[in-house]
Amino acid sequence: MAARVVRVSEEQPGTPVGRVLGTEDASPLTFWVAVAEGSYLQLDDVVVTQRTLPDLGVVTIAGVVTSVRARHEGASFDSDVFAIADGMLPAQVQEAAEVTVTRVDPEVYVPPLPGAVAFRAEGAARDGALSFDRMQRRLPIGTGRDGMPVYLNADFLDGSRGAHVSISGISGVATKTSFATFLLYSVFRSGVFGGDAVNTKALIFNVKGEDLLFLDHQNTRLDERTRAQYHKLGLEAAPFPQVSVFAPARAGDPTGSPDVASRLTGVDPFYWTLAQFCTDRLLPYVFADADDERQQYTMVVHSVTAQLAKNAVPSDGGITLDGFRINSYEQLVDHLVEQLNDEDTRGIWAGSSVGVGTINAFARRLINSKRDLARLIRGDLAERRAHSISTAESAQVTVVDLHNLPDRAQRFVVGVTLKTEFERKEKAGTAKPLLFVVLDELNKYAPRDGSSPIKDVLLDIAERGRSLGVVLIGAQQTASEVERRIVANSAIRVVGRLDPAEAGRPEYGFLPPAQRQRVLLAKPGTMFVGQPEIPVPLAVEFPFPAWATRPGEAGPAPRATLASLVSAADPFAVVGSGARNGIPDDDIPF
Repeated sequence: MAARVVRVSEEQPGTPVGRVLGTEDASPLTFWVAVAEGSYLQLDDVVVTQRTLPDLGVVTIAGVVTSVRARHEGASFDSDVFAIADGMLPAQVQEAAEVTVTRVDPEVYVPPLPGAVAFRAEGAARDGALSFDRMQRRLPIGTGRDGMPVYLNADFLDGSRGAHVSISGISGVATKTSFATFLLYSVFRSGVFGGDAVNTKALIFNVKGEDLLFLDHQNTRLDERTRAQYHKLGLEAAPFPQVSVFAPARAGDPTGSPDVASRLTGVDPFYWTLAQFCTDRLLPYVFADADDERQQYTMVVHSVTAQLAKNAVPSDGGITLDGFRINSYEQLVDHLVEQLNDEDTRGIWAGSSVGVGTINAFARRLINSKRDLARLIRGDLAERRAHSISTAESAQVTVVDLHNLPDRAQRFVVGVTLKTEFERKEKAGTAKPLLFVVLDELNKYAPRDGSSPIKDVLLDIAERGRSLGVVLIGAQQTASEVERRIVANSAIRVVGRLDPAEAGRPEYGFLPPAQRQRVLLAKPGTMFVGQPEIPVPLAVEFPFPAWATRPGEAGPAPRATLASLVSAADPFAVVGSGARNGIPDDDIPF
């Protein structure tokens, strides 16, 4: 039997791998290729074929392999495979690949003709097939199955034509956070954003362990193979150069030291003073569960918030309220509950039309918040010391550690921080410098059902953030449980390893059937990236992080961290307040 080879003499857009199949229908959007002997096509390969039209010349039809099959031709029964293998029955093996069209140039939508030579696209032909040649700003995000770079159109990331990224996948397997940080690293270090990259900021919320507290430390597991992968993408394998880390103030610590275990230098504590809590109207974020807004006591929440903003008088971190000095969140809660239980003051704080049952529901929930929020809302720490999370006054990357906080406290920190940063960008009135917000467990903060203050802020970012230069990179295990408008406003959709039940949800309809099956098997480091200009999501492998992703991988601390002027304790915090801390002023050591 003659070998099935493909010979061409004209200028080739790549390596010949077969011919367009004639036993399957070819359309302008899909066609099949019979693979030549000695060649192969795998999923995600880029294929190009051509057709010459009268008066129009050559039309190039390019696409991505989305299905591959192999069969015996000449066999009639399943058992024939044994006779064929023993040489007793004549048959031949034939492989064929389905190609989903990604580009037609010029745009004359005709099917390729059976028998036309199919090429594995290389060089400029590959760039054209994947529309990379149309991208004025190509952001490297990893390599394809062919080992060549894959790019993201930065116009759909920075708000020029679209914004926001949605990353979905199983926790611990899909490497969602690793891909998000690699995407940020490419933004900062690839040069695609030009001079704007210097002032671009990132805000990352760390919710799992202390894994993201060492982004500015070299990864000790980095090897030469990984460095070569970075170089292929035009990047240097190095940690993030500028990182600020914020951790919650330690509970019960009068010095307000940050509550971290593995990183002891270059960490700033964060908390809110009682005065800030009242004047900035932060009480609604204490009731930040998605089902709270459906409860009647939200009327009480807003009434009490207004009264606190009106009547609380700041006093060295604490407040004076109704003639009482209040130095802690617990004291504030007790005072509010007392006022709401008093018939003479109840109407002032809750309003005249609210029933006692509704007020009691509010009071119970407020009392339950004391245990979770007392360490974050303080009246015992110096107001003048730095304690606020702000990307404007921080390094290029700001990491906010939440892993030691209970769920209610995490919601409070995320909600208040996003509110503050978004309001700051609104006041600036300009989209630049950009602010990227990386938030994991997005389905917890912006669930599909219900409403909450945090969800309102995230919706505002998703719908108006593009014009204000705020880009959300949201990660979640299940996109089907995230508010629809947030997912719909994400120009870039990324999928890692998925649960089988989740993969069947309509939110993943942009994945071809074969890719829906493949996400069930995707290994860590492999993501399927969908972007507006390319009709088929691309399988991308991004390199192992060059920065430490856990304390055990962290190399020596960078010089900038060791030289940090921020210490765990404020050496001047006790001045003028020694008696309050149980130390006479005369006994303060110098």
